[in-house]
Amino acid sequence: MSEADAVVIGAGSGLSTAAGFTYTGRRFRQYFSDFAEKYGIQNMYTGGFYPFPSPEEYWAYWSRYIFINRYQDAPQPVYEALLKLMQNKDYFVITTNVDHCFQKAGFDKHRLFYTQGDYGLFQCSEPCCQKTYDNESIIRQMVEQQRDMHIPSELIPHCPVCGKPMTMNLRADDKFVEDEGWHRAAERYENFLRIRAGQKILFLELGVGYNTPVIIKYPFWQMTAKNPHSTYACINQGEAACPVEILHQAICVNGDLAAILYCL
Repeated sequence: MSEADAVVIGAGSGLSTAAGFTYTGRRFRQYFSDFAEKYGIQNMYTGGFYPFPSPEEYWAYWSRYIFINRYQDAPQPVYEALLKLMQNKDYFVITTNVDHCFQKAGFDKHRLFYTQGDYGLFQCSEPCCQKTYDNESIIRQMVEQQRDMHIPSELIPHCPVCGKPMTMNLRADDKFVEDEGWHRAAERYENFLRIRAGQKILFLELGVGYNTPVIIKYPFWQMTAKNPHSTYACINQGEAACPVEILHQAICVNGDLAAILYCL
């Protein structure tokens, strides 16, 4: 890493899992035991797809979900450890994570590209326009005022433009809103790569699986293959691999992300 002219970090859900943002087990039971008992929900992720009978129940679940995964700090300082490694480095981050951990840890927001959205933003469910809206205030109200897994009806969010129900700004289908901030971040990422083309670039892939490999994994492989001065480094528990074509430029480590980052 010390020899690299620039570092491009590609982060997936495995990085946040290493930081303690787990969606099952003890953490799920701590925050959602009531939903588990009433609805049979077994983890946070599948709970997000549950057909709740009313919007009051739907938003009781989602406000709690967003609050603990977006507005609470991660249990382990994994992102802070990564930030220390980036001190005095020319870096940029592209991530499919939507929990805002990079910015909360102190990463420069102008060096971050959240490709899949942000738990902290609402958008129109239609959508009627390409706008997003900060949701921290309303989410906190929903969490504080919910009773028996229901929020007050007056807190149900609606689009200020068309009045349709709001939803989370998460890429789930073709209704995902790419607002001005999203496009500016995409442009900054493209410019970062273009200006540094041919330099000694470290493509550092952390916790990226195969759910959406076309966003980080495959482009990192392709850019490494095109630049003989670059290095592809992948740290992932059980999924660290690369094509044979770039094996001579690659470092693949199967192991615990947190433990490895703490030791670097």
